[in-house]
Amino acid sequence: MDSKSQIVKVKKNQDGDITDVMLDNGNVYSINEAITMTREGIIQGVNVGKARNGREYLRSNPNDREGDNLDNIPTF
Repeated sequence: MDSKSQIVKVKKNQDGDITDVMLDNGNVYSINEAITMTREGIIQGVNVGKARNGREYLRSNPNDREGDNLDNIPTF
């Protein structure tokens, strides 16, 4: 992969937690795969955070736009 991908859609469970992501190339990955890919520099625009309970999650890189926050982008 030469260019970095971006998350364009997310899939959530009943609790509102993101379970899967769709990249701009149409490929779908589990959240755990997406976390690994973010660490490897494949996915841009997000970073890996860690919740108090130790669970890792993806979050949008800080900027002034609310619309690109992962909770606000379209679902599939």
